[in-house]
Amino acid sequence: MSSDVVLRLAPENWPFSLECLPQPAYMVGGAVRDALLGRSREYWDLDFIIPSDAVKVARAIARRYQAGFVLLDSERQIARVVFPNATADFAQQEGESLETDLHRRDFTVNAIAYNPHSQSIIDPLGGCDDIKSGLMRMISPRNLRDDPLRLLRAYRQASQLGFTIETNTQNTIRNLASHISQVAAERVRVEIGYLLASPQGTPWITKAGEDGLLAPLFKNANHHSFTKLAAVDTVANKLAEHWPQLGVKLQNYVRDTVKTTWLGIAKLACLVHQQPTAAELELQELTYSRAEVRAVTTALKLFPQLKFADSVREQYFLFQEAGIVFTATILLALVDDNLVEPMSGTHPFQVYAPLISRYLNPDDLVAHPTQLVSGKNLMIALNIPASPLVGELLKEIAVAQAEGKISTQQEAMEWAKAIIQQ
Repeated sequence: MSSDVVLRLAPENWPFSLECLPQPAYMVGGAVRDALLGRSREYWDLDFIIPSDAVKVARAIARRYQAGFVLLDSERQIARVVFPNATADFAQQEGESLETDLHRRDFTVNAIAYNPHSQSIIDPLGGCDDIKSGLMRMISPRNLRDDPLRLLRAYRQASQLGFTIETNTQNTIRNLASHISQVAAERVRVEIGYLLASPQGTPWITKAGEDGLLAPLFKNANHHSFTKLAAVDTVANKLAEHWPQLGVKLQNYVRDTVKTTWLGIAKLACLVHQQPTAAELELQELTYSRAEVRAVTTALKLFPQLKFADSVREQYFLFQEAGIVFTATILLALVDDNLVEPMSGTHPFQVYAPLISRYLNPDDLVAHPTQLVSGKNLMIALNIPASPLVGELLKEIAVAQAEGKISTQQEAMEWAKAIIQQ
């Protein structure tokens, strides 16, 4: 084992001392694999196998370092310790030996152990050779069948590592593809999220679809869906070149608590039914959050309308309905145009440039109206009760302001009076 690997795995880099671990104890999984690949991590995600008393060891470490403690599985004796810049999972060894435990894992590259006490690598399944060859190779068909999420994980990890899937493994995945329907929707959604998050994931989610893994999840996804998916990445890059600010917004999360980007929302919209109501039901079945469902359905509803929003009035109401979903909406509109008429020069952008400019200008009153008067002001000044009429008057005042017909509170009141009189 090279000195570089030893340095990357060195206990001095851990959030706790090596003396906290019993002998023997083994680090396994992604941290070992990434160290062998020469990858460093800002955030440590560590996994340890302990022959006995794994939860007791984890609890003692959490207590010593005043870190968070989570019991993940009482039956299988798995616990997590949460540090400010790291998590460490401690699992009881499965079977009578370390090798038995490693033989129960998903892929050879994830079945390599590191003994920090002796600084040695244990690799009974040839994972190191597969890392050098850039291959995702299954340990056994049974292991994939026992946890069918591993079928999809092969594509996700191939995407993240820049690997390919070994032929026999891919054939096995195709044969077991229908088993993915046995997995809880929440777990599937996490893997899909990783694949949608970057351009590297796009060809792999397409491959997963071709191999039958997406059919039980996205029942309406077809060849055209995957063509659109690839176009999203292409168009997003071109948008970022023309409007860097829009490129940044596409990488923003829908919400701080929802780790899906607006680029991811546009891609997700390609995989579901194109009718918003049907798409809503589909996404709810997959347990997507209310914010994600609303984002996808709003983008699907509005993107066909963008091209025809010519008047200030039409644009005002479109921006009001789209809100922050505009970024995904404009991306879908451009993708749709690009597939109908392949992008040449800046032709498709010319159609949508005025809308994009409005959206990116915080002072534009069409995309970002400011309120001249409040509903309460209107009710007092015009002596009218609270009713839907008040909301309608506020809308008409905002449109008139956007059109440049009024600009002061007094003019807004006069405008409202004229509407009531008519």
